[in-house]
Amino acid sequence: MTVHTLLLFGPMIGMIACAAIIDFRARRIPNWLVLAMALTGIIQSFAAHGTVTPVMSIAGMLLGFAIMFPQFALGGVYGGDVKLVAGIGAWVGPLAIFQIFVIQAIVGLFVALIQATVQGRLIILLRNSAMLVLNIVHVRELGLEHVSETGKSSRSFERALPYAVPVLIATLLLLTFG
Repeated sequence: MTVHTLLLFGPMIGMIACAAIIDFRARRIPNWLVLAMALTGIIQSFAAHGTVTPVMSIAGMLLGFAIMFPQFALGGVYGGDVKLVAGIGAWVGPLAIFQIFVIQAIVGLFVALIQATVQGRLIILLRNSAMLVLNIVHVRELGLEHVSETGKSSRSFERALPYAVPVLIATLLLLTFG
């Protein structure tokens, strides 16, 4: 990561790191933090050396919300996670937020597999994941409410995984190597 990139994205990185610490400890992300991230992302886009244009900032925020909302509707993530990704989208724009979304999914997969293996719950995680995939594939026959309830009842971990941690890792990876 160059000094220029660090200066441009430093406030966003700081807010994501704060969200990751809070999410790791309390499994929630405060509204004030994600609101500040979204607002500062939009405001900085109007600056001469903003990270994206104002239109791209709004588009990134909307795409961040849109790609996370289905997971929220199915009970896979919480509202703070949706708002966090939307706030990051305001800083990075639509292409980068999509890339961060894909990278964090891969990072999150590895985190979940490692955690399940350490806790001796890998078989349960694989079984529950297969059941969720089958429910999602047959959502028209089963109904959205049934799929959502299956998702909530098929949790493989006692505590939810801290979603902001893989998002932080993905953002840093993209800014460093992307």
